[in-house]
Amino acid sequence: MEEEKTKICIVGAGAIGTALANALANNPDLEVVLYSIEPAVVESIVQTQYNLKYFPNTKLTWRLKATGDINVLSENKYIFLAIPSSVLVNFVMENERFIAPDAVLINMAKGLSKDEYFTVAESLQAHVSQKVATIKGPTFARDLIDKIPTAFTFTSVHEDLFPLMKKMVQGTNVYLDYSTDLRGVELLSTMKNIYAIATGILDAQFDSPNLRFMFLTKAFYEMRSILIHFGGAKKTIFKYCGFGDFGLTALNDLSRNRTLGLLIGKGFFSENISNMVLEGKNAVTIFSDILSKDETLTEKFVIINELQKVLTQPNYDIPSFVQHILNED
Repeated sequence: MEEEKTKICIVGAGAIGTALANALANNPDLEVVLYSIEPAVVESIVQTQYNLKYFPNTKLTWRLKATGDINVLSENKYIFLAIPSSVLVNFVMENERFIAPDAVLINMAKGLSKDEYFTVAESLQAHVSQKVATIKGPTFARDLIDKIPTAFTFTSVHEDLFPLMKKMVQGTNVYLDYSTDLRGVELLSTMKNIYAIATGILDAQFDSPNLRFMFLTKAFYEMRSILIHFGGAKKTIFKYCGFGDFGLTALNDLSRNRTLGLLIGKGFFSENISNMVLEGKNAVTIFSDILSKDETLTEKFVIINELQKVLTQPNYDIPSFVQHILNED
């Protein structure tokens, strides 16, 4: 008798959702379906095996299914949430009746929660009875869908999920490390965007390996200090979600947040920065608001404090950004 396949639904057929779904669907022991609110995307996957909106030149595996029927949630044990952080918790709450009590909800969104629970996964965990996890790492969707080995940190307080996830990615191009530090992993996935913007500003001003890695050392130390201050575990920064994701986002020009920094550093969009909606910019504001309540923290976290000035002061002297950071102890 054939063993029953593990059923997985990935909510959100954007670039990262499609890429991960396609990778997991290559495991013959899994049954993977993409849920999307975009009828054209669903139709293109079903009819042609292409996601014509996000990957028009990449044929998806025939094993991958797609649907626009919300009832699909009730049919799957593992639900990956690859939708924006701003709508994720509301989506789950509004569709809770479709989600089985024993389902596992896995957050893929990067960002901070707007409520008192601070991170998206913690907010989700506070509102549902199902097991909650998060998955973050140094991942560009293009490499993932091109079958390049790609890493994530899978995180949950429910350690019994770890061997299940290991089996899930077996035979795919996805590699995992594991953590129970839900807050730390979520924080790092947000902070790396902040420091990627700062790195972009610096690289636009000085294309210098010496200065770049001097700055990255200071940035990495500041990230670790913020992680600890907000209750994350020290060792989490050495996971894929920490050092790996920071390096990928800060140093690769495919990173939108690094690109924003490069544009700022070259003097572009200086009058329109307030209209830019990227994860890193929003996170700078949230962190700065919290840190500004304690003057010692503002002085301690120099890079994030200076970056907030860049993003909020129209007449900020961009060439002075690096000196302000390096002149601090």
